[in-house]
Amino acid sequence: MSLWFSGSAVVPALTKEWSLSAGAANWLTLSVQLGFVAGTLLSALLNLPDIISSRHLFTLTAIAGAIVNAIFALFAHDAALGIPLRFLTGMFLAGVYPPAMKILATWFRHGRGMALGVLVGALTLGKATPYLVNGIGSANWRHDVLFVSLLAVAGGLIVLVFVGDGPYALPAARFDWKQVGRVFRSRGVRLANMGYLGHMWELYAMWTWIPFMIRASLSLRKSDPALAEVASFLVIGCGAAGCVIAGMIADRVGRTIVTSWAMAISGSCCLVIGLLFGANPILLLIVAAIWGASVVADSAQFSACVTELGDPQYLGTALTIQTCLGFLLTIVSIKLIPRFVDVVGWRYAFVILAPGPLFGVIAMLRLRALPEAVKIAHGRR
Repeated sequence: MSLWFSGSAVVPALTKEWSLSAGAANWLTLSVQLGFVAGTLLSALLNLPDIISSRHLFTLTAIAGAIVNAIFALFAHDAALGIPLRFLTGMFLAGVYPPAMKILATWFRHGRGMALGVLVGALTLGKATPYLVNGIGSANWRHDVLFVSLLAVAGGLIVLVFVGDGPYALPAARFDWKQVGRVFRSRGVRLANMGYLGHMWELYAMWTWIPFMIRASLSLRKSDPALAEVASFLVIGCGAAGCVIAGMIADRVGRTIVTSWAMAISGSCCLVIGLLFGANPILLLIVAAIWGASVVADSAQFSACVTELGDPQYLGTALTIQTCLGFLLTIVSIKLIPRFVDVVGWRYAFVILAPGPLFGVIAMLRLRALPEAVKIAHGRR
């Protein structure tokens, strides 16, 4: 998943080299989201994660995404080629994330929340990595993007060689396009997805724009630009620890409680972070790190709920639908932030994200009250 932000991380360099407009720079980020939505929609309609080997799907799409990313590094010289290549990168990543969750779910019945938390934590670290590479790597952005492509190839080969389905895997399902509609008929799955949507309204807009906010804030303090890149890596990377810790707690006290608390904390950070723009960098980065840890801490638990409440024969399809809807929503919130920055500045721009976690908390507390919630976390809800 390091491919995800490999383009966004080098936007400052691309803006200078390609003379990018603000709109074109935004589309470099949004094109990945759009590609991912298109890929997950196609995958869900065809039941791909359930009718073919998730391990092979993961490896094939990870390597294909790495190749497209390398083409971006080697041959893209303007947004006209760069944006379609980023779209294709996002489309191939649709074959990485949902199948990875399905594979892990086949290994765990107990401790599934922590296991998925470790997975999402690793993906979070992967998404943060381009900022670290950009901060301490080569001065040439093309070299940095190529290095990220090599990481993706390595990840795909590791899964192919060392990872397989677990003891709780079911035989390959038959193609059934009606499964897409059946996912929405379960009240429990529906509410888990609503909680996920509230979470996703905030998550990717935060991940996309917090590095820009940190760069702008630290530039007012005349800080080294490389410091902003490393700080962005640390802020987003804190989410890895948040995912693991939240997973451990969720398996013990319940997923609906942990997701509600995580969204309450991250939603509060939406309201506070802008007030620290241009203030003491240490204070800004502490609050940003808390936000980074809490904003993704609950992500794996929504997926765990779906694996526990949904049809086990079509878990891959259900997880893919969930991610498709969530990432479709992120396109709106990602697009809104720069518009709010133009109107109210960084001081209040992130406030628009706060309704998302509030909506998510309400959905998860409603899920907790349902009788079928006893299936979640072995009765801990």
